[in-house]
Amino acid sequence: MPTSLLISDLHLSESTPVIEAGLQKFLQQEALAPEEPLAALYILGDFFEAWIGDDDNAPYIDRIRTLLKQVTDRGTALCVSRGNRDFLLGEAFTSSVNGTLLGDQTVVDLAGKPTLLMHGDTLCTDDVDYQVFRTLAHSEQWQAEMLAKSLAERRLLAQQLRAMSVDAASNKAEDIMDVNPEAVSKTMLDAGVTRLIHGHTHRPAHHTTAQGDRIVLGDWTDTQGWCVRVSDERVSLESFPL
Repeated sequence: MPTSLLISDLHLSESTPVIEAGLQKFLQQEALAPEEPLAALYILGDFFEAWIGDDDNAPYIDRIRTLLKQVTDRGTALCVSRGNRDFLLGEAFTSSVNGTLLGDQTVVDLAGKPTLLMHGDTLCTDDVDYQVFRTLAHSEQWQAEMLAKSLAERRLLAQQLRAMSVDAASNKAEDIMDVNPEAVSKTMLDAGVTRLIHGHTHRPAHHTTAQGDRIVLGDWTDTQGWCVRVSDERVSLESFPL
């Protein structure tokens, strides 16, 4: 059975050359070198540290686009979710790499079981301030006003928003920024699934709950990457050195 891989929270930017090189190595080994291509590669949000629009002409984006296009050219299905850092990611980008842009919640069949895929930020309902901002930033009006600005203006605003986010996070209790158990249970129940895979919290683990399995992807650093591997009937959370 062909293998599928899920990753999230790489936070790629011009300032992350080590992680970019790690992604190149990872995809070379897992998707480009093997005789049999990956069945699918799922990116569950925060692939980029910031996304100011599909017209961003930063050099690193062209390098990532070329890399992803090499993967899809081999026949691998590429499915991308938006995260809280790259929520302006659009179909123009995913189409350019022959990928598919997923919604906030998507149910797919993995190893014979319906599995809910999402970034995970909507599960952190105890972080009320963030949820208020998320509602605003996902509104059509806010996004239209943002994308109408010049690239230079958007880059500056993205830096300001990031600084505000870091400052706000430093004043919040750790548990506020984790998922809310009731929100997890309700989300899984509403989707009719017993398996959920997400990222966002940077707390990689495989949880067994009354509602089913919850697998949390880890964030990539200069030394370590994370993925969920789906092969035959196995679904496993893995870390690997970069």
